[in-house]
Amino acid sequence: MKAMRIHEFGSSDVLRHEEVDRPVPGPGQVLVRVAATSFNPVDDHIRAGFLAEMIPITLPYVPGIDLAGTVAELGADVTGPEVGDRVVAMLPLDSAGGAAEYALVAAESLAPAPRTTELADAAALPLTGLAAWQTTFELAELKPGQTVLVNGAGGAVGSLVVQLAVDAGAHVTAVDAPQHADRLRGYGAHRVVGPLALADGPAAVGGPFQVVVNHVRVSPEELAQLTDYVADGGVAASSAGPVPEDPDRGVRSANLWVRSDGAQLAELVAKVDAGRLRVHVAAHRPVAELAAVHEDAGAGRLPGKTVVLVPGVSPR
Repeated sequence: MKAMRIHEFGSSDVLRHEEVDRPVPGPGQVLVRVAATSFNPVDDHIRAGFLAEMIPITLPYVPGIDLAGTVAELGADVTGPEVGDRVVAMLPLDSAGGAAEYALVAAESLAPAPRTTELADAAALPLTGLAAWQTTFELAELKPGQTVLVNGAGGAVGSLVVQLAVDAGAHVTAVDAPQHADRLRGYGAHRVVGPLALADGPAAVGGPFQVVVNHVRVSPEELAQLTDYVADGGVAASSAGPVPEDPDRGVRSANLWVRSDGAQLAELVAKVDAGRLRVHVAAHRPVAELAAVHEDAGAGRLPGKTVVLVPGVSPR
């Protein structure tokens, strides 16, 4: 079968599309025929070696943390999924494997694919959806009626946080560039504003807020300014560096390290099928162009969430 692999850390040039042996599922594993994976910024950081100490990987490495496809074979002791089922999963960051014709998945990481979307587009959901779910409900412990500021609301994770918070009954202020405004209003954001002028203070955007969610990489000094946007007793949840706490006001902070969770992913899929959660796909690219996708991402040229299609099957 064909797979995209890296044999060393480096620029996008280290990605090679090559022939490899088809994996065989062991106990508790499922072999999935991959329809698509998607690009996440962490893919770039892993390939470049920036996360080598934090996420030790074994080379050669097949990137692609997201997966959408069809069950091809079951390992021993697997119950639930059946051959032919359409499924989605988030794969482990240290082993991944989605940029290949077939991939091994731990059975507990699988969820049924959404019925209301194309199977390939479902590959845009797992990592970003789980990141949004864990930020919203585990880190922020969001409750109905709370006020929420989402900084970086137009991005892949931020867009889902907005929708999950609105669906949970929160009052959401979405912050991002003007080109995202109509889409964010369509998601139900109660207020949509342009990029934060942090020095203006929280009152300028209707704050302070009981929950502040940050997905924008800024300086430590700017992260410290975000603390002022959190109301007394509130929380700042961030995927882009720690927002300092303020114990005197009861302001706590939490940082995201997303993990795979099949049950949570199934909840997200159910919301997609119920029309309560929309996944925005900006582009589709074939897996043979994955090096170019990485290069475009590094140069700031990706238009948004990019699904990477995995066509064809070879006999091995």
